[in-house]
Amino acid sequence: MIRILLAEDQGMMRGALALLLGLEHDMEVVAQVAAGDRIVDAALDSRPDVALLDIELPGMTGLDAAALLRTETPDCKVMILTTFGRPGYLRRAMDAGAVGFLVKDGPVEELAAAVRRVLTGETVIDPALAVAALSSGPSPLTARECDVLNAAVDGATVADIAAKLHLSESTIRNYLSSAIGKTGTRNRMEAVRAARQQGWL
Repeated sequence: MIRILLAEDQGMMRGALALLLGLEHDMEVVAQVAAGDRIVDAALDSRPDVALLDIELPGMTGLDAAALLRTETPDCKVMILTTFGRPGYLRRAMDAGAVGFLVKDGPVEELAAAVRRVLTGETVIDPALAVAALSSGPSPLTARECDVLNAAVDGATVADIAAKLHLSESTIRNYLSSAIGKTGTRNRMEAVRAARQQGWL
């Protein structure tokens, strides 16, 4: 039996996925979690063959959890299953060690087939998303620019961001200016929105 861990914060979606995958003759859902910071512990307890992770989870993103799973449970194959088919997310997922990336609107038969394929050593990526990722190119933002934009999400002032990241206000202004220029936007909130839409944050 293929042992599966499901990480999905929407209870109805998680229950439906578990039910549908459980109907497959060779699959068993051995763990279900609703928060990203519970993924690694659940994987260590249940030892799944495959972890199906949503990206936007409370506590920790599925992308961050994927990177931890690669270290903590190297035999577990990680697949991202998300509503948000953003090119930047795909690149970040692959960098984190994921071997599959599918959007949730596909049929469950495709998901089950993809699970089987990753266990044979294949990498399975939603075809439309793969094309979009190749055409969009890598994120132009540096890691520090991403940190600054993430800190600016809730309308924080330059002083707030500087205090949080332990940098000077002039340095924060420089990073914000650079990020705004690279995203082709007019202000920091537009830059945050644009970067999120691309999956760079």
